[in-house]
Amino acid sequence: MQSTDLGNKESGKIWHRKPSPATHDGIIVNIVHSTSEYHPKVLRFLNVAFDGSGDSFIAGDHHGNIYAFDLHGNRFALVQRTAQACTALAFDLRRKSEFLVALADYSIKCFDTVTRELVSWMRGHESSVSSISVHAAGRYAITTSSDTAQLWDLDTFQRKRKLNIRQSVGIQKVFFLPFSNTILSCFKDNSIFAWECDTLFCKYQLPAPPEGSSIIYKVFAVTRDGRILAAGGKSNHLHLWCLETTQLFRIIQMPTKVRAVRHLEFLPDSFDAGSNQVLGVLSQDGIMRFINIQTCKLLFEIGSVEEGISSSVISPHGRYIASIMENGSLNIYSVQALTQEINKPPPPLVKVIEDLPNNTLSSSNLKMKMVSGRVQRPARSKESRIQTRILKQDLEGNVENKENELSEGLNKKRLQILLKGYGEYPTKYRMFIWRSLLQLPENHTAFSSLVDKGTHVAYLNLQKKYPIKSRKLLRVLQRTLSALAHWSAIFSDTPYLPLLAFPFVKLFQNNQLICFEVVATLIINWCQHWFEYFPNPPINVLSMIENVLAFHDKELLQHFIERDVTSQLYAWPLLETVFSEVLTREEWLRLFDNVFSNHPSFLLMAVVAYNTCSRAPLLNSTLKDDIEYFFHHRNNLDINVVIREVYRLMETTPADIHPRSTLDAFVALTKGQYPIFNQYPKFIVDYQTRERERIRNDELDFLRERQTVENMQAEVDEQRAEDEAWYQKQELLRRAEETRREMLLQEEEKMVQQRHRLAAAKRELKMKEMRLQDAARRRFLKLQQDQREMELRRLEDEIERKVHMRDEEIAATAKDLEMRQLELESQKRHYEKDLTRSQDAIAKEIRDGADAHWRKVALEEHMFRNLLETSQLGNRTRRVVEDNLAKAEQACLDADWQIQALHRQKCDDQQRSQGYQEVATLLRKNRRREVEVLNAMMKEEAKKWKEAEEKESRLESEKRASALSDASRKWFLKQETSAAREHGGDLLCGEVPWLQREHMTSNYLSQTSQLNGVSEMDSSTQTFSSRKTTEWNHTERDLLQEVRNLRQRLTAQARDRCQPPHLLVT
Repeated sequence: MQSTDLGNKESGKIWHRKPSPATHDGIIVNIVHSTSEYHPKVLRFLNVAFDGSGDSFIAGDHHGNIYAFDLHGNRFALVQRTAQACTALAFDLRRKSEFLVALADYSIKCFDTVTRELVSWMRGHESSVSSISVHAAGRYAITTSSDTAQLWDLDTFQRKRKLNIRQSVGIQKVFFLPFSNTILSCFKDNSIFAWECDTLFCKYQLPAPPEGSSIIYKVFAVTRDGRILAAGGKSNHLHLWCLETTQLFRIIQMPTKVRAVRHLEFLPDSFDAGSNQVLGVLSQDGIMRFINIQTCKLLFEIGSVEEGISSSVISPHGRYIASIMENGSLNIYSVQALTQEINKPPPPLVKVIEDLPNNTLSSSNLKMKMVSGRVQRPARSKESRIQTRILKQDLEGNVENKENELSEGLNKKRLQILLKGYGEYPTKYRMFIWRSLLQLPENHTAFSSLVDKGTHVAYLNLQKKYPIKSRKLLRVLQRTLSALAHWSAIFSDTPYLPLLAFPFVKLFQNNQLICFEVVATLIINWCQHWFEYFPNPPINVLSMIENVLAFHDKELLQHFIERDVTSQLYAWPLLETVFSEVLTREEWLRLFDNVFSNHPSFLLMAVVAYNTCSRAPLLNSTLKDDIEYFFHHRNNLDINVVIREVYRLMETTPADIHPRSTLDAFVALTKGQYPIFNQYPKFIVDYQTRERERIRNDELDFLRERQTVENMQAEVDEQRAEDEAWYQKQELLRRAEETRREMLLQEEEKMVQQRHRLAAAKRELKMKEMRLQDAARRRFLKLQQDQREMELRRLEDEIERKVHMRDEEIAATAKDLEMRQLELESQKRHYEKDLTRSQDAIAKEIRDGADAHWRKVALEEHMFRNLLETSQLGNRTRRVVEDNLAKAEQACLDADWQIQALHRQKCDDQQRSQGYQEVATLLRKNRRREVEVLNAMMKEEAKKWKEAEEKESRLESEKRASALSDASRKWFLKQETSAAREHGGDLLCGEVPWLQREHMTSNYLSQTSQLNGVSEMDSSTQTFSSRKTTEWNHTERDLLQEVRNLRQRLTAQARDRCQPPHLLVT
């Protein structure tokens, strides 16, 4: 036994010499992981998991180190360090390099063994995860802890469902059934439920165990086909459940030293189609026993009391067993070495049948007791020994009955009766019946030795001749044909063997052992004498078919002869393809139900029956090609009629021409080793083999010589090519050098030109920049000039508006005066007319009244002059106030202009600070001075504003004084007017008599005085209007002169402020 210590190595070989496991223990290698410290200690392995191929597995220790072992490549590698113990491992069956690991912190992680990177991190459990089960398709995974089970989607690594339970009922295990969508959940109260994976619909529940059973299920195992469930616990009993019928069909009792079962697992077999028969049972003593659940026989065991097994895992193909020992190491077992003693050749075929006494089994036959190494049976009684002796004496006399008795308790005659009644065997039991009829030995070891020889040379290129779409079917056909060729040399040269074996390969593609043995049994029994004329078709067998056809249908045979159709055309195509070309699957199965149930001559009779039942279309066929086509394609023919015709031919054919007289009876394959098949002209086959070998050797020699010549020619060509390439390379280098030199010269010229262009472009850009700066300066100056002109235009418009308003007011006043003058002229004319009438009568009165009137007019004129002088004083005051107001407005305008100039100066300062950052240091003093000037201007502005406010207050006081003077003048005029009225009243009161006497004279006098007063007022009014007009003209000229002076001052100030600053040259 080899031992490997992983130590601190991250990769290496598992074993250093080819392992040769011993038969008694079967250990390939023992793997230990110990540290290299001063006091070394062993790191215990905790979990193991195989991948889908079965040749690689991963193992994790309690420090979180996960190693990958490749048994086929003899390599190991450290793939991950999780830094915490792993509680469960499983491979992702879809992505072969990914695996799942459950850790001690209740989380599940997915890693990649190739990239060694974390793929996903799944959380959700609140207790330690005890198992991980992956769906056969690799899409889902179930993780189980003591309180819950969770279903995960491995494509998205998201939790899909969660199984919640009551606290009183714990979970033992939840897992997928192999190759199925069914989930099996097992609880601590022995209840087992089956669920549909997609819908989580409860499919069924297993009934409770028998009342007398005290076992509590702890561990479970399921066969690969998902039909049988094995359950065990703290007892030496195992319960086997049939999941199809949901019934307990067997209870197995382990030896008495087994008190509890810790682990159960079925041993896979490549040839049992998933119905595993061997169960591994790990008990509390650390020994794992492998038993056959059908015969209840102990096959072998691994482990011992001294070196006990803690847990164990079997590879999917059943070749290796990885066991974690109680000391923390890892043992790899070879199943082939452990089963070597079991697969020895069987004992002789003749065995004695013994009847059990009536009182042997007192309890139900459901329960069997098994002990180590053998099945315990009751002791034979004397009567049974006598009966055995009688059976031995009568053995030769009952050969026929013995031939009818088949394995598994079947009887051939009963099967034939059943077949004749129903026409075929039940589909469900057909394969089982065929295996019983053909008495297949199931020689696993012999077949494995044939398969291990590999693909035969004759069938390496089978796909080119027979392009089968299914790669699996092609692989199984190639393996079966190779096994037949290794079994007998003639099958490597038989051209029709693929056609013969293909229907059976397609039928038994999942069990290659049965397929091989069925084809071998068919060749030994139903293909007798086929190879005597090899490599030609079996002329003797075809002659037998022709004789039978001549006896039963001479007309059809004569038709064949006339059309030059031989038996190689109407019989041999059916035989070499065993009717698979002309029948459907169901028809073919029905036919071979009868073929395997009868004498080997039945197949030949079936050929004759097929021809006789098809005589109508064959007789109508006149061309040979049509007949040939008929026997290579399916036809409208009832297979039941053909089978009945075969049975009729079997009974009515004379013995001298009956194939039964020539063909031997059925002979089954021998157990242990297959029989020697040499029923063929050996010298021909040997000659062909020798010739083929010679031709192959000649071909190999020729190929070697041709390869040598080709190698020499290749070397010469390579040398020539190298020389040519060297010369070409030198020429290319020379040309490249010249090209590069020319390119350099051209590039230098281009560089010079580019430099000239760049200098010109720089000059142009500099000139353009200067032009742009000049244009910007001119544009800025023009903008300032436009602003000043616009301001002047605004002032001119304002002056023109005010002059226009003044002219309008003067025109309106003149119009009013003209209207008044017109009214006065009209009154004058009226009065003149009245005066002309009474002029002569009251001339004297008029002169007297005129004198009085002139005195009164003088007085009124004096009063009016006083009033005019007073009004002129008010006008002077108003003009002074208006001048002050204009000055205040001018001060406000000056202040506004200064504010605008200050704002523009700030903008200019900002632009200069951005544009002349390089001379910022030299401009600091200038900025400080500008700030001082600005402050001084602001102070002046404040002073002007204060002065403007004082002027405004003075203006208000002047307005108030003017209003008081107006009020006093009005009061004075009122006083004077009232005094004048009183004085006039006194005069009227003293002269009343005179007025009465001279009434007419006074009236005339009053009218004359009024007319003269009006004329005098008109003249005075005209004098005042002309004087007022002269004064307004002088005022207008003065105002225009002031506006011109103001414009000149503003223009000078703006020119001073807009002068550009001078840069200091450093």
